[in-house]
Amino acid sequence: MLLTIDVGNTHTVLGLFDGEDIVEHWRISTDPRRTADELAVLLQGLMGMHPLLGDDLGDGIDGISICSTVPSVLHELREVTRRYYGDVPAVLVEPGIKTGVPILMDNPKEVGADRIINAVAAVDLYGGPAIVVDFGTATTFDAVSARGEYAGGVIAPGIEISVDALGMRGAQLRKIELARPRSVIGKNTVEAMQSGIVYGFAGQVDGVVRRMARELADDPDDVTVIATGGLAPMVLGEASVIDEHEPWLTLVGLRLVYERNASRL
Repeated sequence: MLLTIDVGNTHTVLGLFDGEDIVEHWRISTDPRRTADELAVLLQGLMGMHPLLGDDLGDGIDGISICSTVPSVLHELREVTRRYYGDVPAVLVEPGIKTGVPILMDNPKEVGADRIINAVAAVDLYGGPAIVVDFGTATTFDAVSARGEYAGGVIAPGIEISVDALGMRGAQLRKIELARPRSVIGKNTVEAMQSGIVYGFAGQVDGVVRRMARELADDPDDVTVIATGGLAPMVLGEASVIDEHEPWLTLVGLRLVYERNASRL
């Protein structure tokens, strides 16, 4: 089976693939202070619970595919693959890795690996043109052309960042639970903040995507809009432009990149 690891700024998502099917997944906090040994113990604890894998670290794992937006974690995961999975082929997404998606940016190296991986999965699942909206630490909007090229994108503050900022900078405000309020017009401070977050971000998504789609295609209706990321369910029912929800889009992209580079390992 293939182990895929997507390291984000806040959370790390792991997925276990049996062929093209994801059979298990986990979400843990991203801690840049964790060492390779600590990460290995954590992986062993998670995968030891799966009935298709053996008790020893690496049993049942035929390949590993990793992308990371946190350089220090990528360094430690590289050490994990070397020390604990030495016989298992591993792909770490970085410059030089074959993705199959041309990057039309002024400096392709500055684009986050997860955003390119999302584009890879979007092209494979839906073709282009497409827009991927990833609700993570930041809310990112990534444009894929009709020819399957990464055309650029938009980066906005994420939902949790905005909640934290309101609680820190508002003298009479506090951090709140991320949940839908009873109505748009809040009857108390918590509901008013929840309404601002949920409907404010839904409006942001609709506005940004519509503008991107007009630039991306002659007919904006031809653009497939795909939502992913841990916080996507917060706005799925409110944003009118989203066509598809793919919670494991990045993991699917990691599987595809592994397959495209397996012959070089």
